[in-house]
Formats: sequence, C-alpha cells, structure tokens
Amino acid sequence: MVSFEDFLKLDIRVGEIIEVKAFEKARKPAYKLLLDFGQEIGVKKSSAQITECYEMEALLGKQVLGVVNFPPRQIADFISEVLVLGIYSDQGVVLIEPEQKVKNGDKLG
Repeated sequence: MVSFEDFLKLDIRVGEIIEVKAFEKARKPAYKLLLDFGQEIGVKKSSAQITECYEMEALLGKQVLGVVNFPPRQIADFISEVLVLGIYSDQGVVLIEPEQKVKNGDKLG
C-alpha cells in the first residue's frame, strides 16, 4: 500500500504532443514524442510504446497525461524526460487523455 502523501509526490501534468518520430533504435516498437507541458514545465521528450494503437499523424495535437518529475531515463540513444501515462489493454497501450481541452501544464489532482 502507498499513502496519499506518496501519491502527492507524483507531478502528473497535461502535455500536448507537438512532434512524433519513429524510434528505430528502441528494442520494442515505440515513438519519440515531443510534448508541450506549458510555460512552467516547458517542452519535454518521451519514448512511448504506443505503436499498436496509434499512427504518428493521429498523435499530433493530442493532449495526454505524463509524470514530469521522474529522473530522465536513457533508452538506446534517446533521453526520455517524462513518462506518458497509458492503460495496458488487449489491443495495446491506450493513452490517458483529458475529456476536455485544458491548458498545457494543468496538474492532475
């Protein structure tokens, strides 16, 4: 079990996907994402294994949730700065998105 205080340590924000590239060097199929988390957090990079459910073009402009306060992680030759959140489903990873358009950088609470 984790405490509510543990949950509050996670900084989960809304980011808009502004660039998508194929991640050829990843061991498992993935995309390189560039996300805009607003003025306070800025633009961050993420590697996301979401190729089963999403075409690259469909991701542009999509708002998703991401953990912005994990330490950066090197994946092949790429530094992933945020963890984009998704649900592991039978069809693949499905991204978690706000139901309505919100401001980039808004915090989950």
